[in-house]
Amino acid sequence: MTVRSVVAFGGGHGLSASLRALRHCAGELDLDITAVVTVGDDGGSSGRLRAERGGLPPGDLRQALVALAGDHPATRRSAGLFQHRFAGETRDGLAGHAVGNLVLCGLMEQLGDPVAALAHAGAMLGAVGRVLPMSAQPVDIEARVRGLDPAHPDEVRTVRGQHQVAVTTGTVQALRITPDAPVACAEAVAAIGDADWLIFGPGSWYTSVLPHLLVPGLAEAIVASPARRLVTLNLAAEKETLGLSVADHLAALRWYLPQLTVDYVVADSKAVGDPEPVGRAAESLGARLVLAPVAVDDGTPRHDPAALAAALVPVLGVDR
Repeated sequence: MTVRSVVAFGGGHGLSASLRALRHCAGELDLDITAVVTVGDDGGSSGRLRAERGGLPPGDLRQALVALAGDHPATRRSAGLFQHRFAGETRDGLAGHAVGNLVLCGLMEQLGDPVAALAHAGAMLGAVGRVLPMSAQPVDIEARVRGLDPAHPDEVRTVRGQHQVAVTTGTVQALRITPDAPVACAEAVAAIGDADWLIFGPGSWYTSVLPHLLVPGLAEAIVASPARRLVTLNLAAEKETLGLSVADHLAALRWYLPQLTVDYVVADSKAVGDPEPVGRAAESLGARLVLAPVAVDDGTPRHDPAALAAALVPVLGVDR
């Protein structure tokens, strides 16, 4: 069986869903999986640790590691421990922190290298792939947002911070990160250059997917990579993308990285609505639209890893 190297970009629950789906592909495909994770989180436990200790916010990195955790009972227990969140009404002390966030924070301080820390944590969890940060330096996410104030619907204001952008009630007009040219993780750049497939989404478009395209070193590597490219679309609009059509999600990729071409776009056959505009948007990127039932069957807008894997296998398994 030919080994296919896959690099998945994102953060949070969307990247976790993609990684779990890729793991489900293992029965039919031999995949070498690398996750490249955003480092802009400033909310919750990650935001507190980032503010108090410095360094990379660990939450999205933790979720990617847990998604790739091995199936041995001991590693599954360790994965459950990483996800355990301390209870409590106050946000002082341990209350609200996930155990895995504290472990990653400690490893990064102890080893002085986030890539080495993630490799060590991956070994603890028996991870079946690698997790890398998009940059070894944390970034801040900013957006120019229209309509924050209902009394001034055309006014555009700057919203700062990943959390605030994610929950904005206005319409995002433009996105940027600061610093505007963070150094890309060297290991991530190398993985992109060696990849057979690059996968974008699902996930929060402005705060998890697009930030990768704003890191110059990653953007250059993505454009130069000989890998084929696949985009998995979301099942429903989030607060940050209200007013953004499914086709607009694809247009945003080209807006922030004009040289980007895509080979396949995977979308849920029910969530996509009228497939014609999505198909045209996919074609504008050079992609073929693949429609498949990839959502869980309880009506919530969540990808089912097994169903998404069923859609991915015939695509990723195609030889050039």
